[in-house]
Amino acid sequence: MIRLMRFAAVSASLILLWHLLVVMTGLPPFILPGPMRVAAALTGNIELIGHHALVTIAEVLLGLGLGSLLGAMTAIGLAISPMARTLLRPMMVISQALPVFALAPLLTLWLGYGLWPKVIMALLIIYFPVTSAFFDGLMATPRGMLDLARVMNGQPWRIMAHIRIPAGLPGLASGLKLAAVYAPIGAIIGEWVGASQGLGYLMLLANGRAKTDLMFAALIVIVIITLSLHASVDRLCRVLARRMQFDA
Repeated sequence: MIRLMRFAAVSASLILLWHLLVVMTGLPPFILPGPMRVAAALTGNIELIGHHALVTIAEVLLGLGLGSLLGAMTAIGLAISPMARTLLRPMMVISQALPVFALAPLLTLWLGYGLWPKVIMALLIIYFPVTSAFFDGLMATPRGMLDLARVMNGQPWRIMAHIRIPAGLPGLASGLKLAAVYAPIGAIIGEWVGASQGLGYLMLLANGRAKTDLMFAALIVIVIITLSLHASVDRLCRVLARRMQFDA
């Protein structure tokens, strides 16, 4: 409740500063619309924005789910196999030197203007943070616990399932919370490059028609989606952590 009140206070302060900036500078609405004008655009185009928002949400959720699953599996594989660490970790680091955003036009060229180029963009952006954070958590398992399990003839897969993965969950949670913020960025960039639906496409369309208020309305919806997704992932991670502690 306290966090919600703080969030509401910060949001109200930002809206007030926005309104004061518009009033004091006297900027025309097509450059910087006021919050009331944006609110009117949001309510007046609620069906249009809602339709495009559902498309973007589907892209984000698919990208987040697939990217998180692939990242978690990769982290477990790296933790199990020294050879995989030797071969794959340098490749993963080198891949981060390549601007992922530069792949968006290629994905659109190869896969068209549909759903999957945006899903893959979201996946690519979150894959490394999830893999890196979870891998670090797996490798930080207390050495004493591992030694005790080996003395008791624990099988490697049992050690991984019952000791290393539970110990690495805080790292995975950190990666997932980052992924929840990054996934919408990937989807929006994919929509900017080539799309016929989605909030990113709607922003470009509104910008081309000088409907800055509609563009701001779409941007606000993107922010709401991102904050809601981050809060949901954070809540899910907390619940899973409590259950793991209870089961232990």
